[in-house]
Amino acid sequence: MKKLSIRQEKILEFITDFFEDQGYPPTVRDIQHGCDISSTSVVDYNLNILQRERFIRRSPDISRGLELLNTPKKTSKTIQIPVIGYIAAGQPLPNFSSGNVEDPLETVELSTDRIGYETSIYALRVKGTSMIDALIADGDIVIVKPTSSVNNGDTIVARLIEENEATLKRFYDEGGSIRLQPANSQMAPIYVAHKNLDIQGKVVAIVRDFD
Repeated sequence: MKKLSIRQEKILEFITDFFEDQGYPPTVRDIQHGCDISSTSVVDYNLNILQRERFIRRSPDISRGLELLNTPKKTSKTIQIPVIGYIAAGQPLPNFSSGNVEDPLETVELSTDRIGYETSIYALRVKGTSMIDALIADGDIVIVKPTSSVNNGDTIVARLIEENEATLKRFYDEGGSIRLQPANSQMAPIYVAHKNLDIQGKVVAIVRDFD
């Protein structure tokens, strides 16, 4: 098997990532723009080499007619995520306590295969059992992506503005109010006016210590 050029490796990595992100293959023009290549003919030339070396299969009459056959394994990398405080999975706690990104309580190391390269991600240690049915237990660490854009059913870090308290719950927009739903049948939901809710982020991963 011929050693691939840097450009061919970049194209193959782009195709692989595009498949993972979108669920379907890129077009030649997607590859041109994504890999900063001067023309579609240059893309076509390199795709022919990748096909010859059996990394891909092409259907030239179909715009997205690419199939991955033999992709090199990626080297997994890890990043350190700061645990900046505690979050209530129960009755809300006074905002997150003690800690910040520059001076965290602790750090947790996760693979970029799991959470990507989001540099703004942070972590919080859970207090309480209101999310136990979502497999988030007291003492677990939740990995949070800062965002105010969430969907119904997402597990979010929510700040109640007037009370200056924070909690970990599932988000449901019910029109007139927001329902913050625990994942514990023994606990009641919290109803909050839209103007009293500050969405701090949504949970993208959970880390549990097994001592």
